Amino acid sequence: MQVSRQTLAKLLVAAFVINLVVMGAGAALAYEKAPPIPERIAGPDGETIATAADVQNGKETFQKDGLMNHGSILGNGAYYGVDYTADTLDLKVQYMRQYHAREEYGSDFDALSAERQAAIETRVEQRLDRQGSGDVVEYSAAEVYAHQQIREEYVERYHEGSHERGVPEGMIASEDAARDFADFALWTAWFSHADRPAGDHSYTNEWPYAPGAGNDATAAAMTWSVVAMVLLVAGAGAAVWLYRSIDLPEPEVEGIDVPAPDNVALFPGQRAATRFIPIAAGLFLGQVLLGGLLAHFYVERAAFFGLGELVGVNVLQWLPFAIAKTWHIDMGILWIATLWLGAGLFLPPLLTGHEPDRQGTLVNVLLGALVVVVVGGLVGIWLGMQGFFEGDLWWWLGNEGLEYLEVGRVWQLGLLAGFLIWAGLAYRGFKPLLDDEPKYGLSHLILYAGGSIALLFTAGLLYTPKTNMAVTEFWRWWVVHMWVEGAFEFFIVAIVGITLVSMNLLKRQSAAKAVMFEALLVMGTGVIGVSHHYWWIGMPDIWVPLGSAFSTLELVPLVFILYEAINEYRAMATGGESFPYTIPFMFIVASGVWNFVGAGVLGFFINLPLINYYEHGTYLTVAHAHAAMFGAFGFLALGMASYMLRISVDPSDWDGSWLRAAFWCWNVGLALMVLVSVTPIGFLQLEVAFTEGYAAARSVAFYERPLVQLLFWARMPGDALIILGTVIFTADVLRKRFSLRSVLADDDDAPVSDPVVSDD
Repeated sequence: MQVSRQTLAKLLVAAFVINLVVMGAGAALAYEKAPPIPERIAGPDGETIATAADVQNGKETFQKDGLMNHGSILGNGAYYGVDYTADTLDLKVQYMRQYHAREEYGSDFDALSAERQAAIETRVEQRLDRQGSGDVVEYSAAEVYAHQQIREEYVERYHEGSHERGVPEGMIASEDAARDFADFALWTAWFSHADRPAGDHSYTNEWPYAPGAGNDATAAAMTWSVVAMVLLVAGAGAAVWLYRSIDLPEPEVEGIDVPAPDNVALFPGQRAATRFIPIAAGLFLGQVLLGGLLAHFYVERAAFFGLGELVGVNVLQWLPFAIAKTWHIDMGILWIATLWLGAGLFLPPLLTGHEPDRQGTLVNVLLGALVVVVVGGLVGIWLGMQGFFEGDLWWWLGNEGLEYLEVGRVWQLGLLAGFLIWAGLAYRGFKPLLDDEPKYGLSHLILYAGGSIALLFTAGLLYTPKTNMAVTEFWRWWVVHMWVEGAFEFFIVAIVGITLVSMNLLKRQSAAKAVMFEALLVMGTGVIGVSHHYWWIGMPDIWVPLGSAFSTLELVPLVFILYEAINEYRAMATGGESFPYTIPFMFIVASGVWNFVGAGVLGFFINLPLINYYEHGTYLTVAHAHAAMFGAFGFLALGMASYMLRISVDPSDWDGSWLRAAFWCWNVGLALMVLVSVTPIGFLQLEVAFTEGYAAARSVAFYERPLVQLLFWARMPGDALIILGTVIFTADVLRKRFSLRSVLADDDDAPVSDPVVSDD
């Protein structure tokens, strides 16, 4: 079946418009249907217990002190600490039961007979399962008691510190701020159990699972899970049929004149682009070392193999979990983005045989600006979370405190400016091709992909610390999910297409067709697929069917990517020892396989509404995230780095053995970490959430179970291999800096291979 590039371009534009309309309407609904923040919470005698200002101040404390990277809110955040929504809801139920037991029977709840306990349990559940709206929320005496007790418990935990929970002293600077944080968490607990006006379920679709509060999975979760399973079978079949039916090009090595690295001209801008690699390697090494520390914190919550005591340093105070986790996430995003930016500037001369004047200087300027923003952002996080900024400076220069978007607003604007500068430099590099091809040509597509990353990043600028938490999460997931399931996937297929063209393995127009087709599938499913993140955070019910359908259909482009990986492997295998780009191909193939495993296999089943209801915010999500982020996007970035090095290093000095060793360390290490440790822990959590309630699955008591602790220790071999692979890679990058080839002068041009300039 033949499909023209023009037709694919029109379909891609149509998909963009549909996505814009749906998500734009969703944004309007987010503001309209977000859970209200009551003006005040009143006791039975009309006394004020908490106000909207207390809740807003608590949200600011939550962000400023990095509590989202210690625990989670509404299931989103870190899994080391409790989920504050589930925890306060669970505590609220316990304290209300205790209050009734003492007031009515003069005894503790646990000491009552089964009949009396059942009566109190029913009373508490009925009290909590009521509609919630209006400017004033009226508490019963039991709710007032529970609210006050939770406040003091949070002061004890998060202000005074709790080593058994991994909370450093003074994590929240004052008692009043800790009480405000409790008010904020209790507000999320309130709208998790209070029904929407004229509805029969809560704002969060009855999440978290808490039978004592009347929270259980809704009928919609079951119904749409069944629909999703039907769509899975149909979608997988359609994907295979489409792949077999659509006439798409496949890379071939045999009989092709693949340019040898020493025959490829190297320009000053390309030399400058290779400087992105050691910066990325340093960030990567820092990330994996922090990852090892974070994994160990689950075993020793206030120490690290006794080293702190040996050198007289309190590890928990100087580098608490929240800061280490924040740096770990941000470094992961930054090293991948750094390599992608470098690759995007390295590739254009391979296709044009030309480089604009002063391109190398401008690339160096971009690199310098990137270093300033990265260092400023990482240092600002530590200073902000340690309380060094006064007033609003904490979120402008310090730690904005939202997972994946932690750096202060100034540094976010700096990153956005960096993306725009990169787009301008890439435009300059591709200009000869841009003038010679239609708007849907290959070089246009790489600019569209990079531009979409910058465009979606602006959604992170549409909220402030005072924005309703549900609305904040709506925009945060615009950035995070649409990056991962939309723009990043688009960028992957575009940059792989350009790389294959530069190797003479595909013609430029053929690659553009393949990129557009896969981008159509990615953008057609992944953008609206963000809505599975909206099920439990207080967004309208419409996202349940939309999220179920489109999240399931996200598997379709992943099937294509897996097929592409298989074809790329075949091309590599037929190339023999003479093929000079085997190592970059190894990483590209691994990226496709891990994309299918991480985003497809591990991502699909946890996105079934009924599974996600119990699983949301457990270690199954950790398995999915690591396999997808590092396995898919990380390996592609490393593949591009190895390709840049292969061309840039003097052929007489080339040695790929270190990169091969790092490749296998990473793959084996990631497989061990995900399959031997992280995923089994996630299944144990899922079982506990289903049988004992969500709060129990996220409790310290769960993590301290002997089997869970054993599985944490079982993560060490995988983590050690990943760290070893990164050390080898970093050392190899540094030694290759001394073996780089000479470059052409600014005004020189180089010949370009026929597949780049010819049509199909």
